[in-house]
Amino acid sequence: MSRLTRVAFGPYAPPVPARELTAVSADGARLHVEVHGTVDDATAPAVVLAHGWTCSTAFWAAQIRDLAADHRVIVYDQRGHGRSAASPVCSTDGLADDLEAVLAATLAPGEKAVLAGHSMGGMTLMAAAGRAGFREHAAAVLLCSTGSSRLVAESLVVPMRAGRPRTWLTKRILGSRAPLGPVTPLARRILKYGTMGPGSAPEMVEACARIVHACPRRVRYSWSKVLDLLDLDHAVRELAVPTAVVVGTADRLTPAVHARALVAALPQCVGVTELPGIGHMTPVEAPEQVTARIRELVSTYAVIKEGA
Repeated sequence: MSRLTRVAFGPYAPPVPARELTAVSADGARLHVEVHGTVDDATAPAVVLAHGWTCSTAFWAAQIRDLAADHRVIVYDQRGHGRSAASPVCSTDGLADDLEAVLAATLAPGEKAVLAGHSMGGMTLMAAAGRAGFREHAAAVLLCSTGSSRLVAESLVVPMRAGRPRTWLTKRILGSRAPLGPVTPLARRILKYGTMGPGSAPEMVEACARIVHACPRRVRYSWSKVLDLLDLDHAVRELAVPTAVVVGTADRLTPAVHARALVAALPQCVGVTELPGIGHMTPVEAPEQVTARIRELVSTYAVIKEGA
């Protein structure tokens, strides 16, 4: 794993897992999985976190550190990201297969968990919504900074009026084959503009830059093609568990129009949170708010009350 994925200290330094394992997906893809927190306490509620495009388990460092005090926290690297090997299969079906493999490898039969996904991680949860493994294990879902279709057309990364020229240019930028190179001051400025709110603290930008720049160029390009053609509108309607939505009002990659469409389509939407001035990287930019929403879902839907 590249040294760029690691922030050495502070709230965005990834905690050491209590356990590491490999989950094997339906097509043989091998996925790096970490379990944090109260792994020996069978009564501790489980939370499963799925990261987004070009990220890794390190993206959830703040949530892991907080939730691990009284939860079993499961995180994994999407195929081709972090310590999971690249695969020639890049598709939403592959993402759903991978999630099912992780759930089967880490949860007991019938055990329920709160599943949270950021960006492509949220798309993973949507893609898996109709799967038996998802329905067996999902108590509730949190969708952070994500959308189900029209990602390129609705993106605000290019400051132009909506239309074919903006869509064409956005597609070329997000689908670029160019290497990102080292994390320089200019690279941090570009990443902050495209993915984070204007008030993001330097340590937040640094953490995100190190994670994103560590993603292999071929992996970044291959998944950009999947996101360009994404259409999971039908899958949203199959997400038949309590589902909350979080979006930053300054999100240029998946702006609030996506969150509002999800809220309108979800069978059991339990609320939308719009975070003022926050960009696309909500778990890093607003860690307390995202963690609090996960805890709320756990206490409401995943903790067995006494006498129940």
